Amino acid sequence: MPRNQFQRMIFALITVIITVHAYVFYSLYVINREALVANNGIDSVIGSINNQGGVYMFGSFMPIWSVVLVEFAFAYTLEILVGSPLSFKLASRIFNPKDTHPVIFETAIICATVGIMCPAMSFIAAWLYFPYYSGFNVFSLLINWAKLVCFNFPFAFFSQLFFIQPFVRKTFKLIFRKNIKAEKS
Repeated sequence: MPRNQFQRMIFALITVIITVHAYVFYSLYVINREALVANNGIDSVIGSINNQGGVYMFGSFMPIWSVVLVEFAFAYTLEILVGSPLSFKLASRIFNPKDTHPVIFETAIICATVGIMCPAMSFIAAWLYFPYYSGFNVFSLLINWAKLVCFNFPFAFFSQLFFIQPFVRKTFKLIFRKNIKAEKS
């Protein structure tokens, strides 16, 4: 859908803004809720996070907004440099963009992007959230990475395919409606 580098960067920006917030929420409220509540003895996730002084990252506790910014920086950089270009190439290997219905081709791009970004961002998250206080062990890192991929992949696949990307595409069309209309005529 994006036709030039500027549009690709805006498309990636909208996608990553939504996705990072969704994953931080998913990680804290769905995956880690029970551990946070049990460790802090407080019945709410946000209360538990405030009680412990933030979210554990880089071996210390950081405010949620800084966690979102760090994850955003990694996700946006990875999406621009690797995820977007490689997913288009992978989808193009299977489908010819000129002969394939746009919905099928866009779905192939989404699936390829999830297949690239989920393991990559899960690996980065395994480093960021590793329990360094107990000493570093490469096998523990790899096990945490595999666990994160298992938790994140279903969420990534279904949220991107059915919610995030349709919303991003609609938003993108609204922002660039004049450019899209000019290209069609």
